[in-house]
Amino acid sequence: MAVRLDDIDYFLAVAEHGQVRRAAGALGLSQPALTKGLQRLEKELGFPLFERGARGMTMTPVAAQFRQRTKALRASLGDAIKEAADLHLGAMGLLRVGVSPLYAQQLFVPACLKLHQQRPAARLRVDINLNDALIAALRLGDLDLSIHAIPRVLPEDLEAVPLMSDDLCMVVREGHPLLSRRRVRLQDLVDAQWMLPGPGVAGRRGVEARLAEAGLPPPRVAVEVSNTAGQLSRLLVHSDLVSIMSEAMLAGRGVTGLAPLPFAEARFTRAIGAVMRAAHPLPPLARRFLEILQEGRKPVSETPAADVQGFGD
Repeated sequence: MAVRLDDIDYFLAVAEHGQVRRAAGALGLSQPALTKGLQRLEKELGFPLFERGARGMTMTPVAAQFRQRTKALRASLGDAIKEAADLHLGAMGLLRVGVSPLYAQQLFVPACLKLHQQRPAARLRVDINLNDALIAALRLGDLDLSIHAIPRVLPEDLEAVPLMSDDLCMVVREGHPLLSRRRVRLQDLVDAQWMLPGPGVAGRRGVEARLAEAGLPPPRVAVEVSNTAGQLSRLLVHSDLVSIMSEAMLAGRGVTGLAPLPFAEARFTRAIGAVMRAAHPLPPLARRFLEILQEGRKPVSETPAADVQGFGD
């Protein structure tokens, strides 16, 4: 099979834009040239990639899977070509890092400063986002590594290097009625109202799972947010809402007036670390960045992975 690289680019462009005309314009090609490339690729592969319709091009189910794999491979190849060119010109390449907003200052910035001192010609592309988005970008090949809470069950295509411990806690305001009880239990949260991230975020799923394990209904979410609880800590301080927050954020200077709920089920043990694709060796620059992170790492608890990814990390 002799698949041409430019035909792969044509396929990915049409998949993104949904129309040959728009894809050809984005690539600076004529529509006939792009169409010929698609036909050539389909002939080599032996199966159709698109269903042609009046409204544009729709990928076949097989093509959708093919796109996911080829997009990651094409990105890796493009980075390899760029890195080789940078090294040839005397530069040090491009480092693509994802980082949780919770650990940008604590882990990423010190390592970044040290890397910049050692590799002043290096360029960095930083994606500050939640765990779920970072893992998705990593698996697509858009990141070299990402820094966040390590999932309890790490997918087989990923590997992780623990760097520090940072538990996730259920929190309320100081003086909350729950804290006045002689003994607080998980059952006491049945009537509580919560501030939590959306259903797709691992921290929310962890709370739901813990309540379900105790035979309790899911949390009553009064405020749904898309990022860290710390940014809305004043809302917690001036209400009876229950939320979740990392221990590091709870101890930080910017968060006051909040307290963790004092029972074991209200805490999730987590390890924070660098996560990478298992079958893809790190480029030299990313490998040096990981070494710097490891040189500055803090003690990690014996639990090697998180019970749940953190809210906002």
